Amino acid sequence: MRIFAIVLLVALLLVQYRLWFSDSGVSELGRLERSVATQQQENAELKARNAQLAAEVLDLKQGMAAVEERARSDLGMIGANESFYQVVPPDPAGATPSAPTSPPSQQASAR
Repeated sequence: MRIFAIVLLVALLLVQYRLWFSDSGVSELGRLERSVATQQQENAELKARNAQLAAEVLDLKQGMAAVEERARSDLGMIGANESFYQVVPPDPAGATPSAPTSPPSQQASAR
């Protein structure tokens, strides 16, 4: 009976050793759980991005508003009944551009 108890104790210790210290034990389980959590977070971000892209594709297929917005922002297009105004910022040095003058020889002949 005593030998049987010792054999059981040794078997229990071997199983515990493999559970806590082997490459496929508790430490590997923790690493795999962290890896799964990281992958699930990445998958959630990619699902949100895919949903946004799918909504944009659907909008481009169904409505002209998205196409018009893209043409305005990406290509600089304007509508048929619209006027285009370009606002030029002032010169940072404060100098105003002078009007071009013609050469003196042309001024004499213009008189």
